[in-house]
Amino acid sequence: MSIEDDCGEPEDIGSNPAPRATIGEIIAARFSRRGALLSALASGIAGSAQARAPMRGGPSSLTFPELSHQLAQTDAVAEGHEKHVVIRWGDPVLPGAPAFDPRRVTAASQAMQFGYNNDFIAVLPPARGGRIGTRALLWANHEYTNTNLMFPGMGTNSQARARVSAEQVQAELMAHGGSVVELERVEGRWKPAGDPRLNRRITGATPMTISGPAAGHPRLRTSADPTGTRVLGMFNNCAGGTTPWGTILTCEENFNVYFGGELADATQAESHRRYGITPTPAYGWHRHIARFDRAKEPNEANRFGWVVEIDPYDPASTPIKRTALGRVKHEGATHAIAPDGRVVIYMGDDERFDYVYRFVTARPWNPQDLAANRDLLDEGVLSVAKFDADGTMRWLPLVHGQGPLTAANGFASQAEVLIETRRAADLLEATPMDRPEDVETNPVTGVVYVMLTNNTARTEALVNAANPRAANAHGHVLEIVPPGAANARGHAAETMRWSLFLRAGKPGIDAGAQYHRATSDEGWLSCPDNCTFDSKGRIWIATDGATSAAGVADGLYAADTTGAGRALTRLFYQAPTGAEVCGPLMLPDDSALFLAIQHPGEDAGSTFEEPSTRWPDFEPDMPPRPSVVVITKTGGGAVGS
Repeated sequence: MSIEDDCGEPEDIGSNPAPRATIGEIIAARFSRRGALLSALASGIAGSAQARAPMRGGPSSLTFPELSHQLAQTDAVAEGHEKHVVIRWGDPVLPGAPAFDPRRVTAASQAMQFGYNNDFIAVLPPARGGRIGTRALLWANHEYTNTNLMFPGMGTNSQARARVSAEQVQAELMAHGGSVVELERVEGRWKPAGDPRLNRRITGATPMTISGPAAGHPRLRTSADPTGTRVLGMFNNCAGGTTPWGTILTCEENFNVYFGGELADATQAESHRRYGITPTPAYGWHRHIARFDRAKEPNEANRFGWVVEIDPYDPASTPIKRTALGRVKHEGATHAIAPDGRVVIYMGDDERFDYVYRFVTARPWNPQDLAANRDLLDEGVLSVAKFDADGTMRWLPLVHGQGPLTAANGFASQAEVLIETRRAADLLEATPMDRPEDVETNPVTGVVYVMLTNNTARTEALVNAANPRAANAHGHVLEIVPPGAANARGHAAETMRWSLFLRAGKPGIDAGAQYHRATSDEGWLSCPDNCTFDSKGRIWIATDGATSAAGVADGLYAADTTGAGRALTRLFYQAPTGAEVCGPLMLPDDSALFLAIQHPGEDAGSTFEEPSTRWPDFEPDMPPRPSVVVITKTGGGAVGS
């Protein structure tokens, strides 16, 4: 999500009351001036501290002609490639869905149409355990709504949310959640299939089950659900992941922006503060729906901030909130497999000075009996990362009864550790990070990459002689290297190694920016947010916030992760003004690259009548429509080659 957030909730505010040594300080301690220079000489990394002019071309294995940075009302893709829209906000998903009418957006229509602000994307085989051919199954998160761009006559976003009616709130509720859409490839282009059987809309009112250690806890019980095991909907689902058994993991991020009013239960005041829940949230839902009013339902907010598992192959299945994976502002939940078959889920908590997490299942997954994995994510160990200056990192278990996680510190059970995951991680003295977003494993090398978007709150007071990144406006990317060979990494190991892949920003201008020395004037990036990998193990990095931080549109950049072209980032795609590039997903054969283009037109002062862009529709009566797009190579072949 955008830093000056789409929800009105800047993610760089931070709610960690006492951040310790930040990741920037630890990087500086590890990469002293002498060490950084030696590293640069050995690997071709260069930055603003070195007076070397960037070289064009260089040793990158990527052969596409690089774009020039832009800030425009239209998008751009590298020469030799073409982009087309797969599906947009308001397009039909369920049979009988009405045609999209931007001047009559209702709850009933939104419940049957593709929702708003698509983010995380998964593209799965059309049948469980199969392969992608001419058909596929698309999942897309619908993270949040821009009230001012959804409804006419509402003014700016802050004005719109102050004026929103009960009927409009219900429409927004239905525009959240996610969509399952069957796709078919016709003449080289992916589009919604004409005969879908699996299409589904998940909304902010879809009944869901709460499972795992926190299910049924008194703090999850409400007047509508005295058992604490049933909840309606999911909100602010940002990034996500998949499981080896073919289900979707979708992550609730800034859930705090929906709950308001005075808190009826004073004993939960500190917990609500730690998650950024206030009496006056960005949205006005609490004025119209009782469960979002903390004076009436003080526990409802505790039922959000979880990872939700959804079976896209069974439209009748009930989504499940897996509490064993912790309650934070989840940015993603991507999996790797440990050598013993246990499933490992990597996650980030996207807020300034918050943490990186890992969950390891208690038992291995069963590839022969997929049904046996149904509740695998209910048992295991959740841990939080601590990065040390010597290049090692440790996973600290968040287990009740261990260390400070006891009744003496307010944790009477594992359920309470999970409901207050952030406070538990604070007590373990995990490393506060610069907004950890996507955490992804390279399928070729087994190395884990952490996108750290930025942290503008790092003041000079936090800087010492060895710390190069005060006021980190542009972010950086870390690598975590589990022990073992590339095809058998010890993802469940307690201790791993870490290193720096790149520091974002413009070399020569932004302090500490560091890439491969051959990175061009167009190849530098700002605010890394999400990533994906192609079949060669090359990383594709999407950005969020580059416009405000660096004056260029958000985009997609690609780089080798090994070899002579390591960290030589090259600009491949740029979004239209106001938009963010989300959910990058490369098909296994590299034949197509899917992207979610979120919140086009979300510029200051933009309104339904006068949006900053009308992309991808150019009719004068059509507002900007968030869209899933696909990029292919003209004439066929591997994207980026």
